[in-house]
Parts: sequence; structure tokens; C-alpha cells
Amino acid sequence: MYKAVTARLCALVCGMRQGRRDSGMVTSEYAMGIVAAVAFAVVLYKVVTSGAVSAELQGIVKRALDAKM
Repeated sequence: MYKAVTARLCALVCGMRQGRRDSGMVTSEYAMGIVAAVAFAVVLYKVVTSGAVSAELQGIVKRALDAKM
């Protein structure tokens, strides 16, 4: 029984390796990745340049520069 299970498992794993020839993304996947990255950058830019976040970031930088060692 052990040999049969091992043989079946090996056949499944080896078959999956041989059948999968996908080595990377296709052009449409690159395009979707770029669109997602740009959308994330736009949202991040809008958040960082908003009034409250901008004031808080300026406060953090000011406190860091005024810190005494």
C-alpha cells in the first residue's frame, strides 16, 4: 500500500511539473500590475498631501529637527 501511494503521489507531482510551463507574467498581467501600482500611488499621494496628514508630517519633521541629543 505504501508503494502504491508513493507512486501515485510521485505521478501527480511529476505531472504537475511537466504540465506547467508558465514561467512568468503575460503582457496583460503586467498591464494590470502597473495600473494597480499607479492607482495605489495616486491614493497614497492624495492621503499624504491632504491637510491633516501634511500638518502632522510637518510636525513630526519639526520635532525631529528640534530634538536635542
